[in-house]
Amino acid sequence: MVRVAGEQGYTRRLSGGIRLVQQRLAIHGGAPVRPSLLPYGRHEIDDDDVLAVTEALRSGWITTGPRVAAFESAVADLAGARHAVAFSSGTAALHAAAFAAGLGPGDEAVTTPLTFCATANCVLYQGATPVFADVSPDTLNLDPDRLAERLTSRTKAILAVDFTGHPADLDAIRDLADRHGAVLIEDACHALGARYRGRPVGSISRMTVFSFHPVKHVTTGEGGMVTTDDPGLAGRLRTFRNHGLDSDANQREARGQWRYDMVSLGYNYRLADLGCALGSSQLRKLPANLARRRRIAQRYTTALASIPGVRTPVVRADVDPAWHLYVIRLEKGLRGRRDDVLAALKAENIGANVHYEAVHRLRYYRERFGYRGGEYPVAEDASDHLVTLPLFPGLSDDDVSDVLAAVEKVVGHFLP
Repeated sequence: MVRVAGEQGYTRRLSGGIRLVQQRLAIHGGAPVRPSLLPYGRHEIDDDDVLAVTEALRSGWITTGPRVAAFESAVADLAGARHAVAFSSGTAALHAAAFAAGLGPGDEAVTTPLTFCATANCVLYQGATPVFADVSPDTLNLDPDRLAERLTSRTKAILAVDFTGHPADLDAIRDLADRHGAVLIEDACHALGARYRGRPVGSISRMTVFSFHPVKHVTTGEGGMVTTDDPGLAGRLRTFRNHGLDSDANQREARGQWRYDMVSLGYNYRLADLGCALGSSQLRKLPANLARRRRIAQRYTTALASIPGVRTPVVRADVDPAWHLYVIRLEKGLRGRRDDVLAALKAENIGANVHYEAVHRLRYYRERFGYRGGEYPVAEDASDHLVTLPLFPGLSDDDVSDVLAAVEKVVGHFLP
């Protein structure tokens, strides 16, 4: 490679005759690609959403009311499931699924280390032990072969994660769960609207968990949902979100009596009518949301394929991802650390992020379980090299161009 100095930067001639004009990085005093920060994710609220919440406020129902059931029904229809149970957050929904699966002290649940900590924490909430299995090198989802090695007589559940919105290898994982007598809980918090081998995510696993956090495809402010075809599991989920009571206020009012009983230890994990009003309005825009995310992802992949030093996401032929996140992997050998690249992108006003630090490397897990690093090499390598680029429906074509220009500018600077 040869550098030819210029007033605004320099030209790089790479192997194969590629000529890369390199501008001075903003972090080194150059002009940033864009004048203001572009976040990695952002919710979209329009007048219909505001009207839906306003109508809920004026209806006489603020907490649990008719809009909860309506939202649950709409999500169940979308996911192709018989039941959907709403919760106050995606984490609460994961906790409820762990409870409904019967996890308790002495039990184990196997999951991926490349996820947000809530996936593993929900196992701990039940007094059980989270066990990790490494991920597949292409999709970074739970590797069925590594999963099989981690199953023991204590395994009561498997928590598969649809990383970035790309469905996990659900048929293979479900087969392992069924043969082992374990409950398959799918953490699909990234994957609302995704499809796996022609089937909607939410209709395949024993329980599927969705999130309605503001950066997700649909938001209720904070919120979550569990879908299932099992009426017994649905009943346990509903009891768990309402203090472990055998009925809720609406049911008692309908029966014209006040008596209730507490049949298990539950929590107040209810999702309010206000949130469900917003969620139902947002859900109507999901097809357009997904279509826009997919167009942006395709443009990223096409453009980034020609930039040295970057690996674009792999999409298997049998899935249609929901593209909650667009995550690139930096190639080894760049002149600098991943954090140097992140800092340079942020100086260009691109709000790049990282998803995720591998869970077993977080301090709590290291200190409690004695992890030292090196246990899950594929996940750890990915965790060290991942960069999340901005992706949300409100991104304009010019915004996407800015992201691509910044990646080319920054990664080009760090090429050897």
